[in-house]
Amino acid sequence: MRADAMRAALPLAGLGLLGVLASPGSSEEGSQNPVRLGLVGLDTSHVVVFTAAFNDPANADHVPGVKVVAAYKGGSRDIESSWSRVEGYAQELHEKWGVELVDSIEELCTKVDGVLIESVDGRPHLDQARPVIAAGLPFFVDKPVAGTLADGIEMARLAQEKSVPWFGGSSLRWYAGVREAVDPETVGEIIGCDAYSPCTTEPHHPDLFWYGTHGVSILYAAMGRGCKTVTRIATADTDVVVGVWGDGRIGTYRGTRSGAHDYGATVFGTKAVATARGVSYRGLLEQIVRFFQTKEPPVPAEELLEELAFMEAADRSKAQGGVAVEVAEIKL
Repeated sequence: MRADAMRAALPLAGLGLLGVLASPGSSEEGSQNPVRLGLVGLDTSHVVVFTAAFNDPANADHVPGVKVVAAYKGGSRDIESSWSRVEGYAQELHEKWGVELVDSIEELCTKVDGVLIESVDGRPHLDQARPVIAAGLPFFVDKPVAGTLADGIEMARLAQEKSVPWFGGSSLRWYAGVREAVDPETVGEIIGCDAYSPCTTEPHHPDLFWYGTHGVSILYAAMGRGCKTVTRIATADTDVVVGVWGDGRIGTYRGTRSGAHDYGATVFGTKAVATARGVSYRGLLEQIVRFFQTKEPPVPAEELLEELAFMEAADRSKAQGGVAVEVAEIKL
């Protein structure tokens, strides 16, 4: 179990985060009518998978309560895996699910109750969130939450300023296998975690932001906030990142670029050692529905921002030959 002491917040001043707190939520439950959602960025398979699950009661992963009704294409011209997929996904959403395609995020906001920012490229996420926040709409932002820590901090600041609830990050945090492995009934208090995932890189993003973010999210699902130092060992095929938490616990992330790829972790607790494995979007879908119905973020902004700080500290450690980097020293 992650006790409050284990989840001590990262010093906000060290991240330039003075006053940036978790978005305020509401205890009001959604009405019986489904919450209308809009998509921003149609360059990831998530948009068709999520829409099918939300809109089709016959879908094996169907979670009632929300419905995707509109979308803005987006897309990034300098990332092939983005621009090459936009039109195909847009056509499928429109023809199969009746999703209305609109010409701007501002127009999208007039047609929906909440927004899913899904762009595979993390760099535009801040600018895509701006009109959503200005419209006062709750939003979810897919991985990577932002292209840099600075962008993530600004997104959190703007959302807090307007009292707009939001959350985001990798679906790995919500996989059933991960949730079971970090359950205090299973492991007791968590004293360490070794997480892993594929870690392919992309030239426009900091190294771990592109795919390493998945494994880092698993690590934080287990360890919570409070990492103090980060040390990274990097080779052409592998990254190993060691985090030391303020209470003395150690968590590691292994990122792979060759050989067999998988997602998971070994979680070390006071009662047991648990293995976290299994791939499914179901857990994230349930969290998204609950969030848009209650306006209560399932994970605080500080934790999402510390994940970004952890990954930027890992880059700095690599650049300095593998020295330990103080997370609190990562500044704007």
